[in-house]
This record gives sequence, C-alpha cells and structure tokens, in this order.
Amino acid sequence: MPLKTYTLTERPRLEDEFERLAEVGWPRFLRQRDELGVGRHWPRLFTTFKDFQLPETMVGILEHALDARQAGRRPTALSALAAITEPERRGQGLSGEIIKAMAALARQHGLDALVAPVRPTLKSRYPLTPMERYVRWTRTDGAPLDPWMRVHWRLGAEIVRVVPRTLVIVGTVVQWEDWTDMAFPDSGPYAVPGALQPVMIDRARDEGRYEDPNVWMHHRLA
Repeated sequence: MPLKTYTLTERPRLEDEFERLAEVGWPRFLRQRDELGVGRHWPRLFTTFKDFQLPETMVGILEHALDARQAGRRPTALSALAAITEPERRGQGLSGEIIKAMAALARQHGLDALVAPVRPTLKSRYPLTPMERYVRWTRTDGAPLDPWMRVHWRLGAEIVRVVPRTLVIVGTVVQWEDWTDMAFPDSGPYAVPGALQPVMIDRARDEGRYEDPNVWMHHRLA
C-alpha cells in the first residue's frame, strides 16, 4: 500500500499527533525546556510554517526561517526537524519514505536542497565516543554504521558537519533523576539511556546539564 503524506495545512486535526509522537520518539529529558530557546519559536511551526509540516541548533533554524519570512527573502532550502514513526511501524522502510516526502515538498516549493540535523539512532549506545568519530564509522560496504544516517546516505545525502549542541537541557538533580529514573549520588558525567553523550551532574550547584549533538546532512535537489 503506497504511503500518503499530508501537510498540517491539509490535515489540521493531526496537530495533536505531534506531541504524542514526540513522547514515543524521544527520551523524556529531551522534551524539557531547551536553554537555547527553541521553545520560543516551536509553536510557529504549526501556524506560520504549517504548509511545510509533515504528520524540535533547532533555535537557529527557526530564528533564520522567521527572519527570512519577515524580511521577504526567498528560501532556498527546507530543513527537517523531526521524523518519527510509531514504534510498531519501525523497520518497515517508513523513515526513508518520510525523507522522500520532505524532499518532494521542498521541490514543490522550488527549493534547491533539503538539510537535516540528524540525531543518529545508535549513538546513545556509544555515549563516550565523540560524535566526530562516530559519524566516520562505516560498514564493510562503505555505508554509515548508524542506520538513520544510512537512510539519508542511501538517498544521496552528504555529511556537512557535526553540531555539538543543538539542544541544551538543564534541570535540578531531582528533576534529572525523575526524567531518567536514575540516581546521581556524586558530581560528574553519567551515561543516561537515550543520551548521545554524558549528562554532567553538579551536586554542589544542584544542576544537571545535557547538550544534544547532531550531524548535519545535505540532500541536493537541483
């Protein structure tokens, strides 16, 4: 059965699905307030840019898009922000179809490229490995070891660069223990399920801090 995609303009009643999919797609700590400020602009995705929303630095993408819109500048690229599938539908090739749909949407609007701040699927298994090293790991066929990066690679995307802190999550030690169902008895780095690199706990300041890295990948559409 062919996959059918819709923008939020075409199916506005699907807006409630964004939050539900975020809950199943991202660890709880990653859905907290971003210190860089992505929360200030996130709601505009569902109003100003609803023509580009399919079925959360992020803040830099959003600020640039809003500035360009207000200045009347013509965009040249579409940026993906999230691609989430239902857990029971994973492993069925839907992730590639989502990227193809995004590329088609970009072409429909006359854009030259699709860019994606990719959050590698398996990086959380190697939290002590720097992202710069992880993105160079390949299989024997030359494809990226990471399956989500591999989907983009097979569709022709190229790695542009690693962004070390696209989201910054800060909370008290108690909050982090609640978000992760872990205990943090001492100050220092901790490997947390779902985190791509260690969470830094400072008990003297009663603070936990996590910086989420991504790797930018570029799909040329021209």
